[in-house]
Amino acid sequence: MKHIVLSFFMAALACTAGAQQQQADSVLTFKEAIDVALKNNATLIQQKNNLNLSQVNRTFRAGQLGPQAQISGSAGRSNGNNWIQQEGRVVNATVDAASATLQVSMPIFGGLSGINTLRQANSQLDAQMAFVKRTTQDVINSVATQYLQVLLDQELLKIAQENVALQTAMFRQVKAQVELGARSPVDEFNQQAQVSNAELRVVQAELALINDKATLFQTLMFDPTYNVRITEPSWDVNAITLDNLSLSELVSTALANRADLRQAEYTERASKFAMQSAKGNYLPSLTAFYQNGSAWNLQKGTPRDSTYRNFNDQFFTDNRRNYLGVGLTIPLFSGFQNRAFYYQSKVQFQNNQALTKTREILVKGDVVRAYENFESVKKAYSAGMIGLEASQMAYNLEQERFNLGITSFVDFANANRTFIQAQTDMAQAKYRFLFQKVMLDYAVGTLKPEDLPE
Repeated sequence: MKHIVLSFFMAALACTAGAQQQQADSVLTFKEAIDVALKNNATLIQQKNNLNLSQVNRTFRAGQLGPQAQISGSAGRSNGNNWIQQEGRVVNATVDAASATLQVSMPIFGGLSGINTLRQANSQLDAQMAFVKRTTQDVINSVATQYLQVLLDQELLKIAQENVALQTAMFRQVKAQVELGARSPVDEFNQQAQVSNAELRVVQAELALINDKATLFQTLMFDPTYNVRITEPSWDVNAITLDNLSLSELVSTALANRADLRQAEYTERASKFAMQSAKGNYLPSLTAFYQNGSAWNLQKGTPRDSTYRNFNDQFFTDNRRNYLGVGLTIPLFSGFQNRAFYYQSKVQFQNNQALTKTREILVKGDVVRAYENFESVKKAYSAGMIGLEASQMAYNLEQERFNLGITSFVDFANANRTFIQAQTDMAQAKYRFLFQKVMLDYAVGTLKPEDLPE
């Protein structure tokens, strides 16, 4: 029994270790993060549901322009005075009765209200489609920003850890030189302080990575308990550097592609059709209709062998009736109701016109800002490469001079500090440059999930 329990415990321990190893080796790519976010984002799901609702509403408005048909019927028992249609008299008795009617109506003219309502529904559907598209781009942009921050945190943590290893090795070297009498004990204490500062930066980098990764996982609706490492997208930095983008062309492209601007325009158009539909309430309406029905009744206590006609004779022969005609409605006075509806829709149309103009200005501003940021980050990336190379050479030379004892500890520490800062600046410039193209495509409105790299 003990052997069985021990075997079971070892198997469970092996499974747990395997699961932990699998979690530790889990990798999340940028494209996978985007796919997860687009699948789980609550706002995007709600807007897609609203899109389905808009499609149903458009179908409903289109159906209102066609014929409407219904069948109505009733059956029951009445006590008291009843009209006996077969005998042409009123009797005071209990009468069983049933009736059925087919009603068909067809709008002929309604002041163009129905057509404008359908046009309004079409524009609302287009606006919702544009809203879903822009919400998708919002999600991609948000994930890209958070993904960029986590990538940067991982790189900064790596730089900090490498610096700790370097400072620790240098501390051992300085300590050995102090023991040999080649250096002053103050250099040992200074180097020990450098190690402590480097370890502190590692802790700070770890904390920043934990917080930013948790924020990213919340956006993705991802389990934050999993140990997942995100990877750098396979983007060609050189290809992005060679992009020659014209600001005027980008503005024109944004005005033609920005989904939020399209949404504002479609919403404005929908409110215009709503105003025209409300104006149609001032005009007469004409409707054609057709009715086909029948009825049956039976006075309780009537002998079966009497002359009282049976159900088939009454319902299918005697009581059949057809009614065909047209109905005309002319609005005369509605207590200013039609006038109120019209002015409400007119004010809404004017407000949406103002919102469209405002959105156009915002789109242009977004493009200009994204373009200038892209150019600035491109310059920062180039400058960062030169600065990193220069600071690394300076650090190497200063390290050799320090090892030979021909330079001070202060000069060596400054060179090391400059090198670490150059690494940090280069990491920031690199990842911001990679993702700034996403920000530019987002501002222009051409950002698509299928165009994103792995």
